[in-house]
Parts: sequence; structure tokens; C-alpha cells
Amino acid sequence: MVRQTNGGRRAQNTLMPMPDAFSFRLLATDGAARCGEMATPHGPVATPAFMAVGTQATVKGLAPETVRATGADILLANTYHLMLRPGAERIAALGGLHSFMNWPNAILTDSGGFQVMSLASLRKVEDEGVTFRSHLDGASVELTPERAIEIQDLLGSDVAMQLDECVKLPATPSELEQAMRRTLAWGERSKRAFTGTRQGRALFGIVQGGDDARLRAANAAALVDIGFDGYAIGGLAVGEPREVMLRIAADVAAALPVDRPRYLMGVGTPEDLIEAVARGIDMFDCVLPTRNGRHGLAFTRFGPINLKNARHAADPRPLDETSACPATREYSRAYLHHLVKAEELLGAILLTTVNLAYYQELMAGMRAAVAAGRFQEFRAATLAGWSGGDLAVR
Repeated sequence: MVRQTNGGRRAQNTLMPMPDAFSFRLLATDGAARCGEMATPHGPVATPAFMAVGTQATVKGLAPETVRATGADILLANTYHLMLRPGAERIAALGGLHSFMNWPNAILTDSGGFQVMSLASLRKVEDEGVTFRSHLDGASVELTPERAIEIQDLLGSDVAMQLDECVKLPATPSELEQAMRRTLAWGERSKRAFTGTRQGRALFGIVQGGDDARLRAANAAALVDIGFDGYAIGGLAVGEPREVMLRIAADVAAALPVDRPRYLMGVGTPEDLIEAVARGIDMFDCVLPTRNGRHGLAFTRFGPINLKNARHAADPRPLDETSACPATREYSRAYLHHLVKAEELLGAILLTTVNLAYYQELMAGMRAAVAAGRFQEFRAATLAGWSGGDLAVR
């Protein structure tokens, strides 16, 4: 039964999922915006969800308990990097990725396709898979759809991704079509390989097709026919204009099943997140909050604040005295400016914490707004807060 509530639609689901198996419940909608919950073998994940990036089985500079304290209940780890060092077989022998990195909650692992495109040298992409030279030692490595699934099974992630071919934009129509068709074939092979792995986990398909709406629609329809636990939108935020990224995200989201999570890969800024949720996206990952934190930029409800700027040198105010995050609330801008200018590690640690906490606060705010049927009001108020800036004394 679905009933209307305060302008939003609240979905009632009386079936209780097994606690150790993946499932997704859509709880409410407000326009295209959605909130829901994924059940995973390592606990629930509220959506919309932002996944901090733990490339090397660590979110740079932060202990797992600090990441969890920001409100995160799922992380992303990187198949490409972990297969090269320390190796998936070694992590499996040490009890799996959760135990290895001391993270008790859910983990999603990407398939390595994007990293092969962006990092590997002398790569060769064929229908069978990808052969590339390791960026660490130059060793020749082969990655097929089946091997990508095997690696993710050894890591023990809760959500695995199919291997895909990601191309930079702009690209020619023939390049986009070849990558889309290859990704689709790899999706079929990934699904077959995944059926032999441990139970309770999820496999997501990846929609490719660049900025070509026709290719995106065809790829989405074919992946839905194969049947995945969730669907990702890949190959965006790779050089195309922002309005193109949002248009493609909206079109693909509308073509995907209502009862499956939708994941926009590698995106993005706080504004990207709120605009993508407005278009029906449920999950995100991006290095921006952690990378920018290490370089002195804080994300807040007043917009981005560059702590390198000399105007903060004598400012006793915290970044936001109302924040629930101690790093945001309890350290002065003057002190944070000093740490950044002195290149002290504590500055990077505190600002990374500030940014992840703000991203989680933003996601929680969107979830609550959708549930209350007030997403558009929340969106407008949040955008207005960013545009107002942080200069006024509060």
C-alpha cells in the first residue's frame, strides 16, 4: 500500500528482509527524490547515501571509528588498488576486508574499470577483458569480468560491481557504442560468475553510453533484462559539462526499476548530490570531501571555506558553532588556518572529518526532507545557505 503524506509518497512494506541478505526498501518519495534502506550482511544503509572513498582499505587520515562517527554506514573500497597491493588472496586469508581494515559496517567495492582507464599504462582492452601494466611495478595484469567478481568475493564486500569499460568524454560515437556493448557483455558474464559466490551479497550493473541518450537508454534496458540487485550510472564526471551529467543521470534513473537502488558513480560536490537526488539517485561516492580536506578546503552549510585564505588567520570563530561534529564546532578558523599553512597533519585530519561529517549531514537532511514531503523546501534553503557565504559574523 502507498499513501500520500505532506506532498510525498510513503511506501509501506510489511515483508521483513533476512538480516544477513541484501535487499532494498523504498520508504518514501517526493517528486523524483527518494529515501530508502538497503539491508546488507553488515547492517543497514540509509539512502540517499554518500560513501566515503577508502581506496587502499582506508579513508585517508582517519581511523574507522572516526569515519563511523561522521554518520557513515557504508564505505567504498577499490578493487584495482587492492588486487595489486596487498592482493585479494592475502586479504581473504586475513579474514576479509571488513576484518582487515577494522570496518564492521557495509562495504561496496568497485570493479576497477575506471582505475584501469585513468591509472594503468599500456592497457589493452579486448572483448575478453583488460590487460594492463601495473602503475606500481610495471607487471602485466589481466582483469576479466570473472576475475573482477572473484576478487570482490575474496575481499568479501557487501556490494560488488560488474566490470565495465569507462571512456573519457568527449568521445566519438563509435567509441561510446563499443564501450557500451562491451560493458553489457561483461555485465552478462559478471552475473553468471556472481551466482557462484557467497550468498546474501549484491551485484550492481553499470549503465554506460557516455553523453548519448540513445546508448544510455539501450544499455539500461538490457541490464534490467539481465537483472541486478542495483544499478549504477558510470562514465560521468569524466569531462562533460555539469548540465549534461545531470541530464543523463535523470534520464537513466527514470529508466531503472523503482525497487532497486540507483548509484551515480564518482559524483560529486554538495550541489551535485542535492541535484542528483532531486533526479532520483540514491547512492554516491567521491574523493572530493577527503581530497579537498587535505588541501585546506572545508564544506559547510555556508558553502566552501578555503582555510588557506589569510582572512581566517585571526578569526576566533569555529567553522559552524551549530554543527554536531566536534571538529567543525570546537576549533577556531584561526587554528585551522595555522595548521593548513604549517602543513600539519592534524589540519588535514580535522578538515577531512569536517567534510565527511557535512556530507553525511546533507544526506540525512535530504532523507528527512523526502520522508516529510518537503524536499523542494530543503533544496531551496540549502542552496540559499551556500550562496550566502560565510563572511557574516554569526
